[in-house]
Amino acid sequence: MPFTPVHMGPGLLIKALLQGSFSLMVFGWTQIVMDVQPLWVMIVGHGHLHGFSHTIIGSSLIAIFAALTGKYLSEFGLRLLGIAKPAQPIIIAWWVAFLSAFIGSYSHVGLDAIMHGDVQPAYPLTLDNPLLGMISVSTLHKLCLYSGMLGAVIFYAVQWHTRKKHY
Repeated sequence: MPFTPVHMGPGLLIKALLQGSFSLMVFGWTQIVMDVQPLWVMIVGHGHLHGFSHTIIGSSLIAIFAALTGKYLSEFGLRLLGIAKPAQPIIIAWWVAFLSAFIGSYSHVGLDAIMHGDVQPAYPLTLDNPLLGMISVSTLHKLCLYSGMLGAVIFYAVQWHTRKKHY
């Protein structure tokens, strides 16, 4: 993906389907952490653009880091935005943080593997990328955009329906 926000489309759809069992903020944090290595390579001008971070092993390690840090960062953000009360002890359950981070890191590798020839998801077992070119880059971007739009509609429809039932 050319920009991390493109990865958020599928995340919005997953949030709509899983609701409170998924943290979009932890997912988003994971997207950012996943692209630190490619950003570093772009800045310094050498290295493997989608290297170890874009493998199953590397993305698993990133998911653990993103869950451990993202839970606290997300809870802080939710309090800062006024979505959560300051006295509320647990906002994001640990299992939700880990689920969201692993979905985030693995989906990131999958999406990038479809469009980037240098992604080697199963490294060190193989250098092959069986996902490369599975669909066109244009179609991939449209799927990410449309999944985000559909996810937003479903999420707000569920929220509206839930609030309506409580009044």
